[in-house]
Amino acid sequence: MATTPELIHGYISAGLECTHLEVEGDGQHFTAVIVSPAFAGKRPIQRHQIVYAALGDRMREEIHALSMKTLTPEEYQG
Repeated sequence: MATTPELIHGYISAGLECTHLEVEGDGQHFTAVIVSPAFAGKRPIQRHQIVYAALGDRMREEIHALSMKTLTPEEYQG
């Protein structure tokens, strides 16, 4: 089954509380804007690790390229 932006959206939202989540892609390369209070006080690499944890093994098996913009709700509003 092909990976779609909708599937990735579902994976992320199931594993991470998001106040805003956008996922776009062509089946191979995906981009995501992820806004979560879980990112507060975290460095960018830590934020990405939180998203990778939510995606689990899918990051290795299904999703080959995911570019992320990770923001707290305050950063997203500002």
